[in-house]
Amino acid sequence: MNTMISSPPPVSSGFRVDISRGERIGRVSSEWFSRPDDERFLSLSDLLCAVSARTDRARVRTVESAEIRVEATRDNAERLAMIVPGGREPIAPTHWSYGQLCSLAGAPASYMRQLPAPLAAINLQHGLLNHKAELVKTLEMDDGRVELRAVTGPEYGRIWDKDLVAAVMSIAGTGTGDTIWKVPGVLDWSTMTHNPFVDITKDTTTLYASDRDVFLFLVDDTHPIEAGRLPNGEPDLYFRGFYAWNSEVGSKTLGIASFYLRAVCANRNLWGTENFEEITIRHSKFAAQRFAHEAAPALTNFANSSPAPFIAGIRAARERVVARNDEDRSEFLRKRGFSKAETGKIIETVLSEEGRPPESIFDFVQGITALARGKAHQDTRLELEGKARKLLESAA
Repeated sequence: MNTMISSPPPVSSGFRVDISRGERIGRVSSEWFSRPDDERFLSLSDLLCAVSARTDRARVRTVESAEIRVEATRDNAERLAMIVPGGREPIAPTHWSYGQLCSLAGAPASYMRQLPAPLAAINLQHGLLNHKAELVKTLEMDDGRVELRAVTGPEYGRIWDKDLVAAVMSIAGTGTGDTIWKVPGVLDWSTMTHNPFVDITKDTTTLYASDRDVFLFLVDDTHPIEAGRLPNGEPDLYFRGFYAWNSEVGSKTLGIASFYLRAVCANRNLWGTENFEEITIRHSKFAAQRFAHEAAPALTNFANSSPAPFIAGIRAARERVVARNDEDRSEFLRKRGFSKAETGKIIETVLSEEGRPPESIFDFVQGITALARGKAHQDTRLELEGKARKLLESAA
């Protein structure tokens, strides 16, 4: 079993949390809402089996775009098929790869999908014959019928979904509790208690894969970390988590995000998040090497790291007093780019939640993140959260 350096003792039941602090992150919740049952997996081993099977049936080729033949199939005039150099069978594009083909041909996919197949084929053929790059890379899969899963530029650096899942399994096992890393539990709103021990079902899982991507979210929520005390004297508890994503067909980058959080609710919003860090890798020519040398080691380092620096940073922010009167408070915030109205709201929020005006850096950080949570526009919210993060880092 993988263990964390200086790991706190595990809990045997739920623990109380204060989610009024830190950031709320909705990325996992968005994935949870959008995934049908056939894209939900109950363990990392099941997920690996699914994404490995399609890799095993995959074929990658670099071909001249002008040599690709596009036609309406003889048995179904409403569908397109392609003949790729070196292949004997017609290849059927998926919805995703059809959009990529249209992009390479310089044609809007939404318009092309409205055309009869024979007319769409003529337009695509013309675009491919005049494609400036001349070469394209195809990803084909034979699953009883040969499909074109992706068509990209020749320099596209593919990172296979199975490689990301395998890297996560090297630290998390099956993701079901055989190591410290697991599918998260659920926050009980009535008691404000996070329960780590919840059955993994299609409704609670956070392991997903579709025909175009993979996404997974795991936590170590049986080892809560105390980083100071709440105003009522109870411990301020966090646990660690990370999520990762990839697309081997070019729909998104590869990325890994790590953070500390206080709770995960039933619809998979992350509450009370602190210390959010993210690595992204574009699928450029040397993407696979970057994954091997950067992303995978970063994931292992986070999994095996001590929470001591995080705890020390939170404690330093709590102890560093930067304002002792109303004038100090306003000046502190205005110097950091906050408007007069924002300054007033931040101070009022801390006064309401803490029972006293902000004094320490930690107080101001909590007020700023609370202000951010109330913003409807994502850009504004992210800007405020970024300011809070920089302020917290300045205390370390």
